[in-house]
Amino acid sequence: QVQLVESGGGLVQAGDSLRLSCAASGLPFNNYDMAWFRQTPGKEREFVAAISWRGGSTSYTDSVKGRFTISRENAKNTVYLQMNSLKPEDTAVYYCAARPAMAGIEWRHWGQGTQVTVSS
Repeated sequence: QVQLVESGGGLVQAGDSLRLSCAASGLPFNNYDMAWFRQTPGKEREFVAAISWRGGSTSYTDSVKGRFTISRENAKNTVYLQMNSLKPEDTAVYYCAARPAMAGIEWRHWGQGTQVTVSS
């Protein structure tokens, strides 16, 4: 059974930093692309960042470029999202997602999410 468990969310002030973690189990992590999405009430889930199975390729939504960094540690089956210079508009539930590498664009597995709240 595949499990993605996010952690590291919390309440911070604008300008602060947080690091989210997502621990994966039940899948061959080294063969999976990983991503972070976020969602606020009443809005669709939004792509934030992704990293390829080997970690050699990353992508970001424009609003977080230069502030967020996605990384992975395959030995620990974990993907991270380092979030710096946080803004109130970054407030959301952040979800980890996984998909088999080179097998299409659908993100097949999702975590339960972790809340990030940024106060002004």
